[in-house]
Amino acid sequence: VQLQASGGGLVQAGGSLRLSCAASGSIFSFNPMGWFRQAPGKQRELVAAITRGGITNYTDSAKGRFTISRDNTKNTVYLQMNNLKPEDTAVYYCRARVASSGFEYWGQGTEVTVSS
Repeated sequence: VQLQASGGGLVQAGGSLRLSCAASGSIFSFNPMGWFRQAPGKQRELVAAITRGGITNYTDSAKGRFTISRDNTKNTVYLQMNNLKPEDTAVYYCRARVASSGFEYWGQGTEVTVSS
């Protein structure tokens, strides 16, 4: 399975972006799926995750601003990001974990730049 992340770009502070992570195959077996980000000089961190059943969790900085969702019929996971801040600037990666084995697939990353 390959994961293709898209939707990144340059946006002003306060703006919005919607990231998409499209899988080449069914995402039904992935539990959970998540979005991570890595800013320059920093470690990769979890931003949001969603289980197969739709339970979500977010890092504190994303709560109230970001929404993760998954569409199993389109094999796609989304990250709606509102009220973006300069500190959200990073490369965003999607990850899918196979529920049965724990094996993880990673997308190639999409860059988000928020200007002040």
